[in-house]
Amino acid sequence: MNNDWQFRFAADATLFPHLADLQQNQVLLSAMSEAAFKQASFLDQRLFTPDLQRQVVAWSDIASIALPPLNKPHYIFHIGHVGSTLISRLLGELDSILPLREPAILRQLADEYVNRPADIGWSDDERTRRLDQVETWLSRVFHDGQRVMIKASSFVSPLARPLLADAGTALFLFTSMERYLQTILAGDASRQEAAALTDPRLNRLQQYCGESLKTEEPLSLAQTASLGWLCEMVTLCDAESHCPEAKIGWLDFDDFLDQPGERLQQTAEHFGLDLSTEQARRLVSSPIMTRYSKAPEYDYSASLREELLAEAAKIHADDIKQTLLWVDQLARRFPIVAAALSAAESRR
Repeated sequence: MNNDWQFRFAADATLFPHLADLQQNQVLLSAMSEAAFKQASFLDQRLFTPDLQRQVVAWSDIASIALPPLNKPHYIFHIGHVGSTLISRLLGELDSILPLREPAILRQLADEYVNRPADIGWSDDERTRRLDQVETWLSRVFHDGQRVMIKASSFVSPLARPLLADAGTALFLFTSMERYLQTILAGDASRQEAAALTDPRLNRLQQYCGESLKTEEPLSLAQTASLGWLCEMVTLCDAESHCPEAKIGWLDFDDFLDQPGERLQQTAEHFGLDLSTEQARRLVSSPIMTRYSKAPEYDYSASLREELLAEAAKIHADDIKQTLLWVDQLARRFPIVAAALSAAESRR
């Protein structure tokens, strides 16, 4: 990469805004091909290799580049561990879609949006301006007729509200509380993640509920897992209620697995994409459906998922039962929690 990077940035999506230094107002650009975008499960540091061309530039230098008119990206928001990468991979097979999976720069902006660190010190107007700029940068494509579809990290859900405020289009992916608990408790890594995220999730949920949710007794394993569902479902419901002009569709991942071809076609239609019944059937019959979407080198089918969830349901039956009762108690105390539970039930 060289001093001609501004021309390359304006031309297409090759130069990807990978990471930002929000304190220093700098952005790390990486050179990505269209095939690399379609292959990548995560657009974060895990892509860094000695062969990846990178260059640090000033935020203001990117902001000064005149870009052609661009379509607002489509979005996939989700509560985590509910097949968002799979849906992104299936729709990403369409020539009209450029999939961006979990851009790290959006997670950085989400962290700032939630925590408002003093060493950055953005005003509300500045925060909005920066988010608009990044969305524009991420909207660039490789050819006419193509549109970006951003599959956000679940940690980016707080940005759903500002990103969809101006009539955006998004899919909200979820599953029932019980199935979510089974999913998290079925894996060592997901259990460890839930435990590590207990405090920040409690803090976010408390902001919505308006009072402390901390208890004298430590939370059980299933309770820590439930915080992920509660936190993200409440956030997505809040975004929907504050974005009346947005086109938002909800999809229960278990419902998708029961009727993958039909649900994929409906999802494509929601985004205004041309996907015939035969095309949908071919996609859901392809190896994409039998591989682990975040690491396609591993087998992971719907039947294997069902076996793992059934085993977790059996092993953690008592904890899951007590946690569901605990969540019901929270719903009686906090209307926003009750609304999230009702939304999940009504949209199945």
